[in-house]
Amino acid sequence: MSNRQSKRSEETKQAILEAAGSLFAAKGFKSVTMREIAKEAGCSHTTIYLYFQDKEALLHHLVLPPLQNLEEEFKRLQQVGHKEPLRTLTQLGEKFILFCLRRRNMVNVLFMLKAERVDEPEPGLMINRIRNELFADLKQGIAWNFPDASAEELLSYARIYYYMLQGIVSTYMYNEEPLAQLLSRVMPLVTQGTEIFVAGIQAKRGGNQ
Repeated sequence: MSNRQSKRSEETKQAILEAAGSLFAAKGFKSVTMREIAKEAGCSHTTIYLYFQDKEALLHHLVLPPLQNLEEEFKRLQQVGHKEPLRTLTQLGEKFILFCLRRRNMVNVLFMLKAERVDEPEPGLMINRIRNELFADLKQGIAWNFPDASAEELLSYARIYYYMLQGIVSTYMYNEEPLAQLLSRVMPLVTQGTEIFVAGIQAKRGGNQ
């Protein structure tokens, strides 16, 4: 394949992925057909199958790379997590918010489509394994702040913290402000929210002892 053909092939593949992302976000995964995606991407319905076997394969190609990149960033933050537990948890929260707000139109596709329980030990789909690993990273960040908490407590705390982050994302998901302006208002809330979250659990645990 010539360089020109290779470039055109990659452009077609990217156009298909972008079309699928837009349609999945607007109409939902189940409602969208491969023909619709092909039409939106400007290619024939037979061409799309040269790149993707079916909608599920397309979804994986669309969602896996950004989620895997976020997982790598989470792992880097965790390298010093036990030394600076509150700072690490705050940074994990900030990284998650930044990731989502940069992709406001794709949040539901990235985290909701074909999702399973966050504590499912062996998810069937690779995308859910990555999603659950991201949740486990947040839970580990919380565990460093509460080293004597039980597994059940940590799961509960992690869910509460994740719901807080998702609440922030949902609030601004359709906001059309420039990203930098939006982040200047939202990130201080993530920092303060994390501090209050940890302080509140500390107070509750202290009162229960």
